[in-house]
Amino acid sequence: MRIQRSVQHKYCADGSFMKEYQLDSPVTEGFFQYLKNFGKVETIPNLGQGFYTFEKPDWFSIKGFVGDTTVEVRFRTQSMDLTSEFLYFLFSSYREGETIDLTVLKRRESSLSERVRKHLYGNS
Repeated sequence: MRIQRSVQHKYCADGSFMKEYQLDSPVTEGFFQYLKNFGKVETIPNLGQGFYTFEKPDWFSIKGFVGDTTVEVRFRTQSMDLTSEFLYFLFSSYREGETIDLTVLKRRESSLSERVRKHLYGNS
């Protein structure tokens, strides 16, 4: 699954920066299950069948409906420059129905986590 382009973006009242991304294929439940390896995933049944949220604090959150070809991503503005590439990597590494070797992704995540922490909170 690949991000094709950003179709909308704006600053939000909470200080985050929202981008709506157009994907080359529909989002699946399997994709949100895959995201559990990197943060918290929830279903929100009150918003409709198949609505999921993913959150990786200090990085970004993803919201979307299974079957849609767009997702909403909210970045923490202070770390967006560091984490946006990882977002693209998450999407491009996912292959529906295939077992995914998480080794490289987890190594990248770990390395980037340290950089994000230092950027946001200093060396403390």
